[in-house]
Amino acid sequence: QVQLVESGGGLVQAGGSPRLSCVASGSIFNFKSMGWYRQAPGKQRESVAGITSIGITNFADSVKGRFTISRDNAKNTVYLQMNDLKPEDTAVYYCNLRAGVFGKTNYWGQGTQVTVSS
Repeated sequence: QVQLVESGGGLVQAGGSPRLSCVASGSIFNFKSMGWYRQAPGKQRESVAGITSIGITNFADSVKGRFTISRDNAKNTVYLQMNDLKPEDTAVYYCNLRAGVFGKTNYWGQGTQVTVSS
């Protein structure tokens, strides 16, 4: 069973730069990618950033230039460095791990709240 545990959320002032962490544990078959999604109240969950097994990254347009994603393979951890936070970044942030054949197996963390005050 794969488990993902996020940390690093909380209340942040606009312009702040918190870092989220997600630690993966368990048996992971055919790892494909890890990433971050977020869901704001009344909105659908959206992709924020991702990093593949070979280090290719992607970002939502709304966070390009402000967020970075990185992975520490030795620690089975993915990080989301968030810079210049805005109130519209307020959401629950979820860690995602994709694995299995064709990457169709998805694992999710429990989510961590990030609230940006103006």
